[in-house]
Amino acid sequence: MQFICDKQALCNAIAHVSKGVSVKSTIPALEGICVQMEPGAVTLTGYDLEIGIRTKIPAECSDTFSCVLNARLFSEMTRKMIGETVSFSIDDNLQAELRSSATVYRISAMSAEEFPSLPVVESTTKTAVPQSILRSMIQQSSFAASVKEDKPILTGELFEAGDGMFYIVAMDRFRLAMRQEPVSDLGSFRFVVPKKALAELIALLRDDAEEPCEFATNGKHIVFSAGGFDLFARLLEGQFHNFRSSIPLDARTTVTMDTKDVIGIAERCSLLISEKHKAPMRCVFADGAMEISCKTGIGDIKDRIPADISGEPLTIGFSNRYLLEALRACEYDRIRLHMSGSNKVIKITPVDGESFVYLIMPIQLKN
Repeated sequence: MQFICDKQALCNAIAHVSKGVSVKSTIPALEGICVQMEPGAVTLTGYDLEIGIRTKIPAECSDTFSCVLNARLFSEMTRKMIGETVSFSIDDNLQAELRSSATVYRISAMSAEEFPSLPVVESTTKTAVPQSILRSMIQQSSFAASVKEDKPILTGELFEAGDGMFYIVAMDRFRLAMRQEPVSDLGSFRFVVPKKALAELIALLRDDAEEPCEFATNGKHIVFSAGGFDLFARLLEGQFHNFRSSIPLDARTTVTMDTKDVIGIAERCSLLISEKHKAPMRCVFADGAMEISCKTGIGDIKDRIPADISGEPLTIGFSNRYLLEALRACEYDRIRLHMSGSNKVIKITPVDGESFVYLIMPIQLKN
């Protein structure tokens, strides 16, 4: 049993499906890539029981056979080979040979019977979203998903659609990120996708792609299809917070600033803050400026940037890390802060509209 295929196509396929391979598992086959030969094509699959990635590449092949190869060896061997094509063959004793130009590798394979099947997602309805929009929405919200496992539902992102609007929401106990886009013909749905799966999905999505990303779900699993790859993931169970109830509708103080100015002042403040030396960034909004100060065991800082302020002057404490992560994720040159007091949630939006909404809990300041 053998096949011949383009080396670059094989390396690209292995690089992506390897992201679904288990680093260490009690099932040895999960540490490998399943290789399925069929006439005219080869399918590669990586699966760790939580995330699975599958793709098919064209190949000169007339056989039907499956095996599992160690993912690390398979990747390194094909990547380092010289030549434009790779020839793969395997015998009945599962001894595999990879050949390209003058290089020949021989390695042992495993039986594909030990490789678990991917989830079957039978759905008559597939949802299509432009890849650039989906990629942007995930990138601008995923930073707020929780990294703690004590509340698993918060380690994922909410996908919700209804009335022609598509929402992706992430949150932990101290912040929230919501992206919304008008996308027609989505229907209605609500489910939570693990952040880990979405991180791999971003690598498959392209801003310049003409075809959309399609996804379908059976209520327990979801499969995304984009760029010739299928990504499978187990949906998170539980009730996601009603994010709309957390978003303030008005504010007593609104501040408009250049995004790069706020990032710059927060980065300068960050030089004095660490896990060992923690402190809030004290912010005073008054007299056409945002003035900040911070003091830790390392030193202290005072700084100032211009700001367009409407409403009451305000003194409030920020987490510089939460502020930086939010602003680095947004794609706007200017942002607006909406605040109603030193102990009320801070709302960050674009100057026009609310294509994104970031909420950050303030930090209590000591007098």
